[in-house]
Amino acid sequence: MALELEQITKTVGREVHIHPTDLRLEPGHFNTLLGTTLAGKTTLMQLMAGLERPSAGRIRFAGQDVTGVPVRRRNVSMVYQQFINYPNMTVFENIASPLRVARMSEDEIRARVGRMAEILHISAWLDRRPAELSGGQQQRTAMARALVKDSGLVLLDEPLANLDFKLREELRDELPRLFAERDAVVVYATTEPTEALLLGGMTATMHEGRVTHFGPSGEVYRRPRDLVTAQVFSDPPLNIAEVRKEGREIFLDAVRWPAPAGLADGRYVVGIRPHHVTPAPDDRPRVALEGRVQVAEISGSESTIHFTIGGRNWVSVSHGVHPYEAGERTMFHADVARALYFAPEDGRLVAVGNEKPGG
Repeated sequence: MALELEQITKTVGREVHIHPTDLRLEPGHFNTLLGTTLAGKTTLMQLMAGLERPSAGRIRFAGQDVTGVPVRRRNVSMVYQQFINYPNMTVFENIASPLRVARMSEDEIRARVGRMAEILHISAWLDRRPAELSGGQQQRTAMARALVKDSGLVLLDEPLANLDFKLREELRDELPRLFAERDAVVVYATTEPTEALLLGGMTATMHEGRVTHFGPSGEVYRRPRDLVTAQVFSDPPLNIAEVRKEGREIFLDAVRWPAPAGLADGRYVVGIRPHHVTPAPDDRPRVALEGRVQVAEISGSESTIHFTIGGRNWVSVSHGVHPYEAGERTMFHADVARALYFAPEDGRLVAVGNEKPGG
């Protein structure tokens, strides 16, 4: 029961919102669309749902061509960042509303609503109206109404973005379990790389209306197809610099370290994630870099330090409290075994750590 996009495009006048896109999304796991605001995630979801008609290309669901079929004729559920509930109905009636439209029996409606309310921990609020609920409770109600139909396609457009941190973590853990036994294609849009990794499954990175890479989430993170994908899948921003490879070494200004096996001599762009640059060395093969601190932020037990190195702005994110003063010069330690190397002419990935891709 896969959802297949075949050379889907969307243009408005002369503006291209979605460039030619091919995707095959399978049931049984999360399919995450990861990208910044305006990357094209919502537009692509609207095309999947039938809320928008593609300018070109075909959409197939469960082997059937559904291109241009309106959303009301599809078995689709959607949950948005801004929760929407009927204010004059109780929570029970909000959740039950799509089942009543489908003319289910009262016993089946009560069974389904009760089961969904229990899963989303809103059983105690079924007699209340939305105005009597917190924002998190209202979002759970909206999600329950969308999910109670057992739709074949479920689209979740940043559904946790407006919730508090604790509730987001709780629901992020619950959602994969909720869909684990459903034969539904689930598509989840987010701007947060960490969320894509935590949800697992498959991730499609998006940038300016293009899908830059699609594959298992961990694989896309560890071996991004190109520099753009690596930047999309990094928060804080990826640390990048031009380097040169000579003989068996990589040179970044006056700093050097062993080059990946089989990499030809020449110039490259290196990318090192902020979590792989730390104020203190450890047992991993790190390279010492001297930088000037710009801003040091401490949040709980994690330190985020913005610094400059050779005129470049870099970021270090590490566990522990590492207080620094602005303007202070200090040593940072980069884990070059996790460095990403890209070709300068087109940004394609050419090496990871000490190996070439596929090595």
